[in-house]
Amino acid sequence: MAPTPTAVLKRLNPLPSAPPVAPPAQAHPLAIPVPEAVELGAPITTLERIHRTEGGPGAALRIARTAATDFKREFTATGTPAHVSTHDLVTLPYPTKFGLWRAPASPSPFLFITNRLVIVRWTDSDGRRRTLLWEPSDTGLGGNTPYFAALQARTPKPLLDTMVHFKATALERLAEVGIDTAEVDYVAFDHLHTQDVRHLIGTIKPQADISPNAPVAAWLPKAKLVVQRTELEAMRDLHPLQRPWYQPDTYVDLDPERILPIDGDRLLAPGVAIIRTPGHATGNQTLVLNTGTGVWALSENMIATECLTPEHSKIPGVKGWARTWGQEVIINANVLETIATQYNSCVVEKTLVDRSQRDSRFLQFFPTSELTARPVFSPGTSPTFVHGSLHHGT
Repeated sequence: MAPTPTAVLKRLNPLPSAPPVAPPAQAHPLAIPVPEAVELGAPITTLERIHRTEGGPGAALRIARTAATDFKREFTATGTPAHVSTHDLVTLPYPTKFGLWRAPASPSPFLFITNRLVIVRWTDSDGRRRTLLWEPSDTGLGGNTPYFAALQARTPKPLLDTMVHFKATALERLAEVGIDTAEVDYVAFDHLHTQDVRHLIGTIKPQADISPNAPVAAWLPKAKLVVQRTELEAMRDLHPLQRPWYQPDTYVDLDPERILPIDGDRLLAPGVAIIRTPGHATGNQTLVLNTGTGVWALSENMIATECLTPEHSKIPGVKGWARTWGQEVIINANVLETIATQYNSCVVEKTLVDRSQRDSRFLQFFPTSELTARPVFSPGTSPTFVHGSLHHGT
């Protein structure tokens, strides 16, 4: 009798042995360009006190709640963007022990997440229309991330083809909604784990793997990468715990003119903000949107909205873990950089967002990689509630 997909997955180590991505001790940091921080949009001063707290993470958590409450009141008064829409890119496996931290009772080593592109459009005060792409992942090159490359090498190709479902590229999704690539002003990610942005914004030198004879031509000819400056700095000299999740060599030949580093929290437009939510990654950031249904937060700090209200989760183990240990959120923790800080960042997101109009038990936190039901492959990890998509405006 042939083994089931679940049985095959159980034999795969959810922490595969990756090929070395750097010498044990790097002699010199990578020469990744880190331009000076820019004043994009307007600074958000209300949240600054979260990151300047004296004392331990418990004190920081209390301040985070009050600061987020104050910011939400200010943010909702700014207005709303013209357009928000989400678009599926790929569904793929992800270790259960990372996505649901220590809470799940499922025997499956993997669950499944769907990564989505978010398109946001607004009009500046001078009348210019702006377009931001949040999480426009290059799903082809993303597979070269050391962790996923090692996992692919250990997985039989027929099974891999069944597990990974490519739905469309970011460019195809833009074409579907009638947005020209030259209209895109900004691209941004909540953090740069797995991301290779060379195709998106181009390079200044040839690249041996994808363009050996000429610099990479940008798919998005005018777009600039909006990133926390702290993450670029961290990528220059990664810690061993960080290396499996980054592709730092792909950032060395980016054009510095195409990078917009920011330091801190920025209001980009009415109802559009990027705020710091460190923990999952050094420079983690969250997209916050005000829409017709209220405030949303979008990041990968958690993989399901029920991770913000675990008392309502039907995923085996989640509700019990939260109740036993008094934890109000279930974080997505693949790199254990600063767990308590990530927890506090998740509480900021929880405080900011409004309740879902479809089911008030759950909140308008939209994971840009959202837990997806695949019961044959990963029993016991099907979500209780999914947003699936988000649409606002025209």
